[in-house]
This record gives sequence, C-alpha cells and structure tokens, in this order.
Amino acid sequence: MASIAQISENEQREIEGTLKKFFTDYKIGNLLKACRGEKQKGYSALQIFRYLLCLVFCDRSMYMQIITGRYSEAFGKNTVYRFLNSAKTNWERLTGMLSARIINGSIRKLTGSDRQDVFIIDDSLFSRTCGKKTELCSRVFDHVSMKYKRGFRLLTLGWSDGNSFFPILGQLLGSSKSSNMIGVTKQYDRRSLAAKRRHQARSKATDVMLDMLKMAIRTGHSAKYVLFDTWFSNPKDIIRIHSECGMNTIAMIKKASKV
Repeated sequence: MASIAQISENEQREIEGTLKKFFTDYKIGNLLKACRGEKQKGYSALQIFRYLLCLVFCDRSMYMQIITGRYSEAFGKNTVYRFLNSAKTNWERLTGMLSARIINGSIRKLTGSDRQDVFIIDDSLFSRTCGKKTELCSRVFDHVSMKYKRGFRLLTLGWSDGNSFFPILGQLLGSSKSSNMIGVTKQYDRRSLAAKRRHQARSKATDVMLDMLKMAIRTGHSAKYVLFDTWFSNPKDIIRIHSECGMNTIAMIKKASKV
C-alpha cells in the first residue's frame, strides 16, 4: 500500500506559481547578480535558487526525490551542490537586501509613522553532537543549561514594528580560544569572502553585532532603536552603537563591579 503524499501535485503547482510571482515582484534575479550568485555556464542560478526555495515550502528534500524517483529537474545534484558551496556568493548581503525590499516595499505601508520600529539582536545555541570534521565547530557555553556544548552560537539580527518580525542577518560564531576548538580550521586567501567570514566567526559577539548593524544599514534597513538582552548591554558597546550607527539602545544594563 502506497503512502499518501503530504502535498498534492496541485498544491505543489500553486506553491511554484506563488514563488514565481514572488521572484518577479522582488526581482530576485537582480539581487543574486548583485551578491555574485551567478554561474559561468549551464543552468541559471535563478532557476536553481527557485527550486531550492520550493523544496522548503513543499517539505521535500532533493535527496528523497532522487531516492524515490520523483526528481524531475533538468540539472543534476552536483550542479546544486556547486551552487550552494560557491565561496563567491555573499549570502549575508542577499538576505539583507531581500528583507529590506520586503520591509520597505510592503510592510512599512501597513504601519503608521508613529510606530516605533526596532532592530532585535539575540543569540542561541546551534548544537552539533559530532563536530570533529565540521569546520570551526567549538565548545560554546549555553546560557540556558549553563553548560558547555558542541556547536556554534547563532547570532541573529531581526527587524520588528511591534507586530511583525523579519529576520535580516545571521552569523554562526565559534570560539575565539584555540583550546575550545573541536573542528578543523582551513586557510583561505585573506582577501576572499570565505576568509572574512571565518575571521568574523572567531571574533567577539559584540564586534560581530556592530558589523551586522552596519551591514543592515548599508542594505537599506532603518530603525529607531536597538533591542538586546543583558549579555550585550556593555556601556562601551551602547556608546559605539550610538556613535557609529546613530541609534539609541533599549536594554537592561549588565550588573558588574565596574558598572
């Protein structure tokens, strides 16, 4: 007896049609070119990116499609893997520019000018039980369980108007201490995007937070305040946000011997 598919063919076609309209309205092809998400030959990067996004909303995976014989795309799996593993594509800039187009083009029209919009910054544990072969995997401290665990710290920057929340940027952070490193460490050309991302992954979270705020502003975002929890609320960082980004901060001040 065959299992019942979770999504019918009609529903999948509707999702594909909605994504096609979304790609046209927000000009995803131009964003990919601006972020160097291009291919030198073969199938277009836009076609591959649309297929990957459709998998997310259809609750499918390319691996299971190939195993069950449902994979019907003209390009092969190696083409998809090369596109995802390209070191030239600036995915951080892509998510920043895309979220800016959605917020400024659609969401701000629905809210009044007197509403206080904010940037929200927080980190969470991105756990990896086996990370010896995962690059920059580290022993990181989990503030929920108050224990060290294997994985990364996922630092997220989002925008909110009090009613809606949109993620803008995300960065995986490892440990800056070599003694806490578990995974391998590779060497790249310091001028390349890959080397800059790996250097940022081993930087202080407060420095990465400021870089993410500057990136959000460069990609077209704006907000009146910056919100974060006590862990980020150092007087030095609050002053830097005001002087370098021109925004005030709402947070609970960290209680320490010097504060």
